[in-house]
Amino acid sequence: MSIVGLGGTGKTEVALQFAYALKQNHPDVSIFWVAALSMESFEQACAKALSALGIPRAADGTEDAKVLFRQHLSMERAGTWLVVVDNADDAGILFESGEAKGVVDYLPQSGKGVILFTTRSLEVAVQLTAGNHLELGPMSQQDAALLLKKRLGEGIVYDAATTTELLDELTYLPLAIAQAASYLAIKKTSIARYLQLLRSTEQDLVELMSREFRDDGRHTNSTNAVAKTWVVSFEQICTRDAVAADLLLFISCIEWKAIPRSILPSTQSDVRMEDAIGTLCGYSFITRRGDDDWYDMHRLVHLATRIWLRQHGDAAAEGAIAMRHLARIFPSDNHANQAVWRAYFPHALRLLRARHGWGLDESARLSLRVGRCLVKEGRIAEAVGWLEESCSQRARLDEDHPSRLASQRALAAAYEANGQVKEAVKLLESVVAIEAEVLAEDHP
Repeated sequence: MSIVGLGGTGKTEVALQFAYALKQNHPDVSIFWVAALSMESFEQACAKALSALGIPRAADGTEDAKVLFRQHLSMERAGTWLVVVDNADDAGILFESGEAKGVVDYLPQSGKGVILFTTRSLEVAVQLTAGNHLELGPMSQQDAALLLKKRLGEGIVYDAATTTELLDELTYLPLAIAQAASYLAIKKTSIARYLQLLRSTEQDLVELMSREFRDDGRHTNSTNAVAKTWVVSFEQICTRDAVAADLLLFISCIEWKAIPRSILPSTQSDVRMEDAIGTLCGYSFITRRGDDDWYDMHRLVHLATRIWLRQHGDAAAEGAIAMRHLARIFPSDNHANQAVWRAYFPHALRLLRARHGWGLDESARLSLRVGRCLVKEGRIAEAVGWLEESCSQRARLDEDHPSRLASQRALAAAYEANGQVKEAVKLLESVVAIEAEVLAEDHP
């Protein structure tokens, strides 16, 4: 059986509770805990198990602990047992590749034994145990509140409304709740104050989510900081699915929710796109809204991706790539495109506000298209702001450049709609004069 879910959802804790309950009800069952973070960590766990069982090994170290572990537990005399394979996330470590054997090749087989895997990858879970897997999602509000209170003890004053707000911000993720409780206990601060810090600036949020803390329920080599807990998964995706990695980086530049499939950068193959989306869904980084082609990314994963990109990649370059893509696909203000521009608005505005790709013609073009569509929506003041930005960025172009004139003409129309008649007339007169001069030069 497999327990599968996003990093930080409590898979290891569930496996621990299962193991403790099994031992309590069946004291004769032998329980072994092995980590599949790497082949080395798996071998160390096998060697430790052999030592606990009192099984001798050759003094020269020529006997493979993994082979001995498998052989012993596969025998009838080993009795009943449970093997928990924790952090079974990386298919490259788990499964045979060429001549190199995987962790799975060293797992025992016996009618008296059960193997329980914990993994972040749905694809891996299906490969390991077919349909016999349990998917963990966010905690219920009641369970999340109980976890917070258990972690904090009696020293904190609880307000139901504020606690619920905090749990909402933490997306009911057990690891995030545990991290918040650790901070509250150490700093002796209130839940309301911690909530203020979460909501203040992104930099404050980054600092809070990047803090390590002690958690006895997680593997020794696992990071406990929320912002870092998905780094291994990010790196696995980058190594094994370049298209999925590109989608992950693109989504980190736009809004984390209500993502229409049509906004995603296309690939040469629909199958490759489907595989890439499946990879991100398999890691629980994004979820599909019912049967529709709309997706949401976990909000804390979105934050963690941005942090990871800043530390390990080129955030400015990825932002510029996203800007170029969105400037190319954002629709015109033709009324037939209204449903599309409404779907794209939040994502385009986030890109523009973050000033990704600022100075590129694409950012001026996107500002122009967004501004025109905002006018059609009656959001005139917003439209004026973005059209002014478009004009500002295109001010470096020659005064008779068609792109510069297009931005100015659109701004003049927005000024008029906003009641700024003098500004509209002045700008429009300038545009008309330049266009007349260009026309005269073309037709002497």
